[in-house]
Amino acid sequence: MVPGRVASRRMTPTLRTARLLLEPYRPEDEDAFVALFQDRRVCRWLGDGRLAQEAEDRALFGRIFTKVYARRLFDVWAVREDGRYVGHAELKPTEVVGGHEIVYALAPEAWGRGLGTELTGAIVGHGFGTLGLSEVHATVMAANEASLTLLTRLGFTHRRDIEEEDGTTTRCLAVVRDDGRFGDRERWAADGARQVGG
Repeated sequence: MVPGRVASRRMTPTLRTARLLLEPYRPEDEDAFVALFQDRRVCRWLGDGRLAQEAEDRALFGRIFTKVYARRLFDVWAVREDGRYVGHAELKPTEVVGGHEIVYALAPEAWGRGLGTELTGAIVGHGFGTLGLSEVHATVMAANEASLTLLTRLGFTHRRDIEEEDGTTTRCLAVVRDDGRFGDRERWAADGARQVGG
């Protein structure tokens, strides 16, 4: 079991921030999900940075329902602003970081308005609050200066680097709950999201 992993799983909750709604995906979100992950500006910062075939992204979307939600493995959200799909978010245990890692992607039209900060605060607040995690991790390509700046501003600190086979570097960062540098669980809850119906 990954350190800090929650023993019993429940359905992905719906979260709300000042401008965003994070909710479980619906089957009708497939085309928007695929369009997000087929956008070269977005996918260059995800995984190995390569653009997948559309069929691969459609299969990935299907696995959210048949694997992740069906087995209640971890939380995966569709991110909406004013009812419009603007991104994707996850909070999942991974062996690479030895704990729970945030994953998020916003559509380019949502960039530059502070939504990334709002989204990240919501996910971390959920991890510290509802899931009771002691720390939350992130892995970011070293060249992705915007995400590194955002995470650093939110209190994430550099832990180590991973040298990838293609010669690029991935930075591993983490934020610790109740660390005096950036406040406590209540601050994340206030800055993050309110769980709807819970």
